[in-house]
Amino acid sequence: MDKETLKEITQRIINGGSITREEAIDLVWAPLEELCAGADELRKNFNGNKFDMCAILSVKGGRCSEDCKYCAQSSCSKADITTFEIRDREYVVSDAKSKDGIGIAHYCQVASGRKLSKNQVAQICENVRGLVAETGFAPCVSLGLLDKEDLLALKEAGVKRVHNNIESSSEFFKSLCTTHTTEDKIAVMKLVREVGLELCSGGIFGLGETWEDRISMAFELAEVQPDSVPINMLKPVKGTPMENRKMLTKDEIRRIVAIFKYILPKSAIRFAAGRDVLDDTGIACFKGGCNATITGDMLTVKGISVEEDVRNIEMLGYSLR
Repeated sequence: MDKETLKEITQRIINGGSITREEAIDLVWAPLEELCAGADELRKNFNGNKFDMCAILSVKGGRCSEDCKYCAQSSCSKADITTFEIRDREYVVSDAKSKDGIGIAHYCQVASGRKLSKNQVAQICENVRGLVAETGFAPCVSLGLLDKEDLLALKEAGVKRVHNNIESSSEFFKSLCTTHTTEDKIAVMKLVREVGLELCSGGIFGLGETWEDRISMAFELAEVQPDSVPINMLKPVKGTPMENRKMLTKDEIRRIVAIFKYILPKSAIRFAAGRDVLDDTGIACFKGGCNATITGDMLTVKGISVEEDVRNIEMLGYSLR
């Protein structure tokens, strides 16, 4: 794709139009710097100068019944992991307070497992009430296959956003997991919208998927229009079926971020896991269409410190507050 065609597509999207699947596939061969500049132009137009940081806490850890090949906690993993039951309100609020007031907008409780019991959801709701009462965060959750009753209870407690990754294209996901489907995830995502909560959904890259898979995933997400789209780079964990996969390069990640911005221009593109292996911790992506991140450590892999993130993001001229 030449520079003039790229400019025409960028302006069309700014004017309220959209990109076609064929054009999105052509972006794979567009000049990278011009592509990233165009994605950042879209970010400025649709998202302004606000940068959204989210801190996460694992509130339930251990082996999961699902057989996702990329996950250290899955039933097919032999990785050494820590097991613990649902964290209580005191634990969660204490952790949240240590991260409050420094520019982080969202705080997400994340639980391993296919689906929580009603009692476990009730504990999460109690934790959320503590966050609302004692911190300035917008509470988020990532709790697997929630039903409408769960979502309504969480909303009443004070949850603002629900995270539920589709991980990859629906076709490629079949080779990654046999215990649930993309359709199962999308059903939850539609319920999230139905009850009036914000939606966070993205995926993991570097699993062996093609560029066509990545673009198909973005268009599947476009059908539900998530408010936030996490971009995770696989960090192979010993003991998982993906332990020998090579990590993606910085330029591949930059291109993924930019293309997703063209397909999902109104969504916040959120660079999550994998930033710590990059020489710039993701700064190039923050200048190429990405205006959100998960800060601090991830669930089973290392992340970037909050202090370093705040320093770099403010250096780029973004507003955190």
